[in-house]
Parts: sequence; C-alpha cells; structure tokens
Amino acid sequence: MRAYYIFIYLRQDIRDTMKEKTIDYVLRTTWLAVQRMYNEEASDYGITMATGFTLLSVDPQNGTPSTSLGPKMGMEATSLSRILKTLESMRLIERLPNPNDGRGVLIHLTDSGLKNREEVKQNVLKFNNVIKNEISEEKLDHFYEVSDCIMNLISNKKIF
Repeated sequence: MRAYYIFIYLRQDIRDTMKEKTIDYVLRTTWLAVQRMYNEEASDYGITMATGFTLLSVDPQNGTPSTSLGPKMGMEATSLSRILKTLESMRLIERLPNPNDGRGVLIHLTDSGLKNREEVKQNVLKFNNVIKNEISEEKLDHFYEVSDCIMNLISNKKIF
C-alpha cells in the first residue's frame, strides 16, 4: 500500500511540473513508480516484479520454450537466465526437455509457480482496474496511441 501512495505523490509531482519536464522524464519517473509499487507488493510473496512478469509470460498449460521467453518479455538472455535460476531455486518453475525439439528446453510452472502466477495476475488486473476507473476511456485511448507512436518512432530509428 505504501508504494501506491508514493505513486500518487510522484504522479501529482509530475503533473505539477510536467510542462517543465521532458517526455522521457515523465515516462521514466512514472515507470519507476509503477515498478516500485509492484516490487513492494511482490515482496510480500518473496518475489520481484521481474520474476512476477516472468511467471506471467510462461504458458501455464504447455510451458514456454526458453529461447522464446526473452524476446517475448523484451529482455536480454543474461538477465532472463538469472531470473530463471532464481525461479528454479524457489521451485516456481522447472525446465523440461521440449518434446518437439530434442535440443530445446521448455519452462513449466510448478504448482507453486501457478499459484504465484495467479496472485501476480490478480495484482496486475487490480492495477489496471484502478487506472481504468480513474482515467476516462478516451484518455487511455490517447495514452495507447501516443505510446504506440513513440514505440514506432524508436523501432523505425526515426529519433536517432
């Protein structure tokens, strides 16, 4: 709950000074507030936002090939490898041979991993519902449009 108040404080601070701030500053400080909020909530379950995001990214029924997990999450292999080792040591995931590719490995959630995944999912849905209740659909649509535009400009290398 404390992170929520930090987020509200930072959001108010950003709103008060937004005209003086750059777009990247607003994006970064907002994302950092969200990240802190999620990390604080996740710590109650002994995980981090990154490990929670990983649990959400693994297919709960069929598992996910380890090679496709990094690109799916937009994460470098070395960072993902550390997270997977942590999740494995916590017995939230297990690595099993891919039956369709003898060289590959599938990441599967254990029963504990499925339980943690569901708790993470509920927190993400709660966050989204609170935001949707506070911000009009029109404003959210604009937010998504602006985000898509920024992503396109970056991916098409139109900025640098």
